Amino acid sequence: MAATATYPPPPPYYKLYKDYIENPKSAPEPPPPIEGTYVLFGGSYTTDDVLPSLEDQGVRQLYPKGPNIDFKNELRSLNRELQLHILELADVLIERPSQYARRVEDISLIFKNLHHLLNSLRPHQARATLIHILELQIQRRKQAVEDIKRRREEAQRLLKEALGTLDGH
Repeated sequence: MAATATYPPPPPYYKLYKDYIENPKSAPEPPPPIEGTYVLFGGSYTTDDVLPSLEDQGVRQLYPKGPNIDFKNELRSLNRELQLHILELADVLIERPSQYARRVEDISLIFKNLHHLLNSLRPHQARATLIHILELQIQRRKQAVEDIKRRREEAQRLLKEALGTLDGH
């Protein structure tokens, strides 16, 4: 019976880092970041951070096109439509169970549109989150400055008391 290794051997380029402890600059530079399209596990991906339109994905868009979309009203409208279609699906399942497929497709279309609308709001959410984090950092730093000022005043007061005590004796 032959013994086999549990893990494969390390890649041969680990030898490039053998002098890293003595000379950190001896290691090769990392490769540049990938830009454009690339293939990963058989799927094609891109580094461009662009939300593809519903038409690009082969899905019918249920809300108006254009840059001035009222997200709140459109989300409410799609939510109401979703509720209506779910009720219709329940009716169809009770009365004509064999005809449920069309209702499920309609519900799937509404979900895809809702999902796309919500993904369209991600950049706004990221900006709002970043603003909130920065505001918290500013608040913490102001509190730290106030704490330092308070402690400095307390130290000055203690020093004056100590000097007064020393001068009095």
